Amino acid sequence: MAKKQSKQQIQKSSDTKLKLPVQKIIIAVIVLAVIGYFIVDNFVNKEPKMEYYTFTKEGELIFTDSLGTLKAKIDLEIADNDYERQLGLMNRKEMSENQGMLFIFPKEAYQSFWMRNTFISLDMIFVNEQKKIVTIHRDTKILTEQSYPASELSKYVVEVVAGFCAKHNIQIGDKINWMGTRLSNNNK
Repeated sequence: MAKKQSKQQIQKSSDTKLKLPVQKIIIAVIVLAVIGYFIVDNFVNKEPKMEYYTFTKEGELIFTDSLGTLKAKIDLEIADNDYERQLGLMNRKEMSENQGMLFIFPKEAYQSFWMRNTFISLDMIFVNEQKKIVTIHRDTKILTEQSYPASELSKYVVEVVAGFCAKHNIQIGDKINWMGTRLSNNNK
C-alpha cells in the first residue's frame, strides 16, 4: 500500500511539473498579446501627429494698379529658400485676410504650385521680375495635387486667402511691392 501512495505522489508531482511549463507559456502568450496590442494601437490606428504652423509677420506687401494707385496692403511671411518654398502654407489651419505669403525664387521660370496638405483655399498670384502680376488662380481647391501653373515666367508668387483678389479687384497687370528687414536683399 505504501508503494501505491508513492506512485500516486510521483504521478501528482509529475503532473505538477508538466502544468508549470504550460502555465508559463500561457502567461508569456498573454503578455506578448498585450504588448502587441499597444504597439499596433499606437502605430497603426493613430493618425500621425502633424505639426501645424502659424503666421509670422516678416514684412508688408502692397498691391497697386499699373498707375501706382494703392489697392490693398497685407502683412507678409517670406518663403525665400528651398525648404520654406516647399512647405509654403501647408499644415496651416487659418490665415486672416490681411496676411499672405511671398515666395521668392532665385530666377524667373514657369512656376507651378499645388495644394497638398493645404487646408486653406487660396488665391495664387504669379508675378514677374518687374513685379507685375502675370497669372492669378482664384479659389484653389484644398488638399489636392492639382497643378496651378503660371502662364508666363514668374519670379515671385503671393498666396492670400481665397476671395482676396475679387474683393480688392487685383488683376493681371497690377503690381506688387514689399518692405521688411528680411526682404532688403530680395527687393530688387
